[in-house]
Amino acid sequence: MTLDMSSILGNLSLPWGFGASSGVTKSTNLTASASPGLGGGQTLAPLCTLCCCGLLNRTLAVVFMVILAFAIVVGNVVTLTVFMQTRQFRTSQGYLKVSLALADMMVGVLVVPFSVYTEISLMVTSAPPSWYQGGSPPLTGGLGGPWQPCKLIGPVFAGCTFVSISTIFLMTVERSVAVLWPLHKDALVTRHRTLLLILLSWTGSFLLALAPLILSASFTLEYNECSRMCNYAPLWDGVQPPPDGNLLLLFPVFDFTLLGGTLVVNILSFTRIRRYTRKRKLLSEGGGDGVAAGSGGPSHRPSFSDIKAAKTIGILTFAFTASFSPIAVFVLGSVVGHTWCNFSFFAFWMLTANSCCNVIIYSVRDQRFRKGVALLFQRNQTPPPCEKS
Repeated sequence: MTLDMSSILGNLSLPWGFGASSGVTKSTNLTASASPGLGGGQTLAPLCTLCCCGLLNRTLAVVFMVILAFAIVVGNVVTLTVFMQTRQFRTSQGYLKVSLALADMMVGVLVVPFSVYTEISLMVTSAPPSWYQGGSPPLTGGLGGPWQPCKLIGPVFAGCTFVSISTIFLMTVERSVAVLWPLHKDALVTRHRTLLLILLSWTGSFLLALAPLILSASFTLEYNECSRMCNYAPLWDGVQPPPDGNLLLLFPVFDFTLLGGTLVVNILSFTRIRRYTRKRKLLSEGGGDGVAAGSGGPSHRPSFSDIKAAKTIGILTFAFTASFSPIAVFVLGSVVGHTWCNFSFFAFWMLTANSCCNVIIYSVRDQRFRKGVALLFQRNQTPPPCEKS
């Protein structure tokens, strides 16, 4: 079966870009050619229905975005403060968690507030802003042309998404080393290597987020009325798709490759944990005399804290994959020709809401993190003698 690239580009909409659906993508760039009667302040017919584009719906969406931004910022500020003030978290795993919290907080500080600002502007003004789809068509794509806010917000959201995926992958690899090769953990996982990998993760993620603008002049960024975020949109006349449109396929390939690698590493780690748990159970039932007969003794086995940390990172991976799954479903539906404007909002913002989930997971799974949070809010109180040490 042969896929038509124009239908894919027309329908596809991802958190890293692509216009939202066929009608939107075409209408944005056909304003000047195919629709000469439309004025600069007019837009084509919206794809979403009245229940999703009306005043009440926009008001509810703004309230949801404000609450979400507050939860993301506060949760990740608490996470960063605890990790940076607690000496026990100054490890390779702690540095990776700080990197993940920074990426999540950038979403709450820049991406979500910009959507709130745009939605309020659409409610109080008659003419949409220039970065809104259906507004003034861009003359040139790529990094050239006049600057508008979506050229910042779109790559920031894409880059932070890539940073989150790559950081979760690095956290999984770091824990798998501790579980599979506990004797070599300190030699393989060092502070210098971890900081270098974090730097490479951020640099590579944002270069990948900017790749369509750097490598091609066939794409621009606009605020999409379906996802209500800044998305990539191809510049084309609705007849001939851009020849380098497959550049956008770099995004899902990167995401699914790292998520697949994370899943494989987690399977290896949990297989080892399961074998170790069963062996420990057999030794305990045998009266403990088999400890010395166990291959290598206790030093060759992963510690309880390493096992618990591996399980926590497994939960983080599951939560991110669950929030990313609607995007995958949306992509598959778009490729076969479905236009899901209302579902795109759910898919995009479910992924965005994942930015406030990590602090909840840490609070439930990590006792040291809970103690750090408690001490953070009780800073003015004198800790008991047992906690001073």
